[in-house]
Amino acid sequence: MSVSVSLHERDNDIVLNVAGEVDVSNASQLRDALNAALERGSSKIEVDLSDAPYIDSTGIGVLVGAAHRAADAGVSYAVVHPQRNVARVLGMLGVNDELGIDA
Repeated sequence: MSVSVSLHERDNDIVLNVAGEVDVSNASQLRDALNAALERGSSKIEVDLSDAPYIDSTGIGVLVGAAHRAADAGVSYAVVHPQRNVARVLGMLGVNDELGIDA
């Protein structure tokens, strides 16, 4: 399984586009991209999951960990456009608020 994470910056905001399945074999790529985004000192980070049909518990842990680091740094953080299958799993795990996902 493979994933690609691309970082786009506009003004002082960063959007990370995640494409592919996020799992234990490649979650470190997502973690590295999120760490790089946090190190840039942006005021807002969005993680766009519209092209990610699957995410396992390791990937979800990466998203939640980044949300906590962003909160500690005073950075607005949100996961946006999760596919229905991914949104359902995130909702069942009760992490929507932590990830800034609108119900």
